[in-house]
Amino acid sequence: MKTVILSADAGFEHRLPPPHPENPARLRAVLDAFADTPSLQNVERIEARRATRDEIARVHIHAHVEAVFNGEPADHEAFHGFDFDTFMSRGSLEAALRGAGAAVQAVDLVMAGEAEAVFCATRPPGHHAERDRPMGFCLFNNVAIAAMHAVETHGLARVAIIDIDVHHGNGSQDMAEHEPRLVFGSIHESPLYPGTGHENETGLNGNVVNVTVPAGTDGTGWRTRLDRDLIGALEAFRPEFILVSAGFDAHRLDPLASVALDERDFVYAAERLAAFSRRTASSRLVCCLEGGYELGALGRSAAAFVETLAAV
Repeated sequence: MKTVILSADAGFEHRLPPPHPENPARLRAVLDAFADTPSLQNVERIEARRATRDEIARVHIHAHVEAVFNGEPADHEAFHGFDFDTFMSRGSLEAALRGAGAAVQAVDLVMAGEAEAVFCATRPPGHHAERDRPMGFCLFNNVAIAAMHAVETHGLARVAIIDIDVHHGNGSQDMAEHEPRLVFGSIHESPLYPGTGHENETGLNGNVVNVTVPAGTDGTGWRTRLDRDLIGALEAFRPEFILVSAGFDAHRLDPLASVALDERDFVYAAERLAAFSRRTASSRLVCCLEGGYELGALGRSAAAFVETLAAV
């Protein structure tokens, strides 16, 4: 697939109280792994633009948007907390705007035929942010903002969000439950934070698919459920565009979960998602970085995932 990488140096300026696991070293690990992967040297890289207030407001209520726009502390060393693990520092707003903007920009690149697959290497992540509150390290829901841009700006009728992060994307499900033009599907460990995403949660419009795996699930079991129960279920929706919450924290080395994947499983996921996008979505695929908290595993997994997209 013709692949493009979007990123933003602003992601390094979003800081959280140490020893918070969602820190700037994560973005450095991903970008360094890309730089160390020979096959990615010819992949085009573009600086992400900022999202506009109007683009963000398609997903988040006014009070949420204002809270983030006004949430940076005056003191460069201070932090503003929304909950026990979601914070802003000086520089966080720019990082959040570039993260959401990257996802929107990626949709435009694909719809213009300038790319088939785009990987957005930005932080903070987004899939836990609900319509009315930041949470779970996330300020704005990047994939949901991109999905609404696809339907509102480009007139698409069926857009899929597929979440492979080990934690359930409650914020993305929150959006899909109120928007019948979207379908949300997630494969995630359960029980685990945020405690949502049970398999009987199917959404108000029957457009939610949750696939749960227990702690200790290995690559064989995870791949089976990805193919049969997640992608298989989403086939009937026939999405015209596919967005992926690309979290790599289901890796066996990740400290925040207990699924036992390795880089080969993320290669497999990239292959299957690329094939799905070809079958139903005219090779329209945008992937946004979500979790992954063991730096070496994160970098290797993200690089293997993007390398596969560029090769298939």
